[in-house]
Amino acid sequence: MKTIEGSEVIEALNWRYATKQFDTSRKIPADQWARLEEALLLSPSSAGLQPWAFVVVENPAVREELKGASYGQAQITDASRMVVFAAKTDYTQADIDAYFERIVAVRNVPPEALAPFRGMVEGSVLSRQPADKAVWLARQPYIALGVLLTTAALMGIDACPMEGFSPPDYDRILGLTEKGLTAVAVATVGYRSSEDKYADLPKVRFPAEQVVLHV
Repeated sequence: MKTIEGSEVIEALNWRYATKQFDTSRKIPADQWARLEEALLLSPSSAGLQPWAFVVVENPAVREELKGASYGQAQITDASRMVVFAAKTDYTQADIDAYFERIVAVRNVPPEALAPFRGMVEGSVLSRQPADKAVWLARQPYIALGVLLTTAALMGIDACPMEGFSPPDYDRILGLTEKGLTAVAVATVGYRSSEDKYADLPKVRFPAEQVVLHV
């Protein structure tokens, strides 16, 4: 595997910012977008369960409607691409069954070999109280959001993570409720506008000694 220098990663993370204005004339090439979608699929999740869906909204009319449910934020319609990160509203025995069937198919292992791992997953997930499970499920897509933001930065593509929207309206517009999903975050992805005044501002971060604790 080709490795990336640590300095390149830091340079990309310093370059990225939550893009406020996108260049509407620039579109992400199809092959590069395919790589970003692949990065989403490769995102880690608790026990590998992937209790989520990534809704890539391409229909301009739908994006215009979503803009209205996002307090009019222009990134929703101006960015080249838009992804809604949706969490499952529940994770059931059927979901666990489907996941282990997938493991058997991909890794070509007998189901009985997975019994200890399956028991651990079932005990951990199915024993959760509904409120606790809902919080756990809602956290999972944020892992994938971080993967997307970092991958985009390494590719020289801009992105903006967003929580400023009405989840109930998104769920209704995108038909998520009937799919057992709910919107928890959004990422708009594309290329920064030369007029975005936030692009060249220094990053404001607390010093390492305040937030990095060594025990």
